[in-house]
Amino acid sequence: MEANREGIYVMEIARLFPQQGRWAEVDYYALPETNQIVELANGELIMVPAPDYQHQEGVRQLLIALSLHVDSRELGIVCVAPYDVHLFEGTIRQPDVLFLRQENHQRNTGRCIEGPPDWAAEVISPGTRHTDEVDKLAEYAKAGVPEYWLVDPENKTILVYVLHGNPAYTLAGTYTPGQAARSETWESFEVVVDKIV
Repeated sequence: MEANREGIYVMEIARLFPQQGRWAEVDYYALPETNQIVELANGELIMVPAPDYQHQEGVRQLLIALSLHVDSRELGIVCVAPYDVHLFEGTIRQPDVLFLRQENHQRNTGRCIEGPPDWAAEVISPGTRHTDEVDKLAEYAKAGVPEYWLVDPENKTILVYVLHGNPAYTLAGTYTPGQAARSETWESFEVVVDKIV
């Protein structure tokens, strides 16, 4: 009987929120603060399980390399998920790692980045491959994120995508172990692939 009452309680709480496909930004921002990665796209609330160690280590190494580069040159800010990026109306993502140039600091509201960051990276997990390779690739391009890195621990690669005035990304480079992946759009940032994947 107790388990049944818990199920009823969960259903009652669920009725307070929109159905999938009907979520709006106002609903998203009404959610309580959490350390869980929660995103909004196409009217759907997207929650993924906690990433595995390989993903966490890739994010950590990329964050260290990027932070050292950005901080030593006072180029801007580096953020790590979960931190909201309001890409465009109805789409809020939380890139694993992002960079925002000093001259674009006004986009950082303290609660989110309003508009595109200057660089974003996702570390692919088995459960996020389609989202990272297809959905976010299209969304980040549409929003105007100049450069997008896809770190793929399974295939041991870092793919670097750039916008060249097109509404879609061009693959600028595929980097493998023994190589250094490098930014195409800003100040000499590069990382040794073996340290990330």
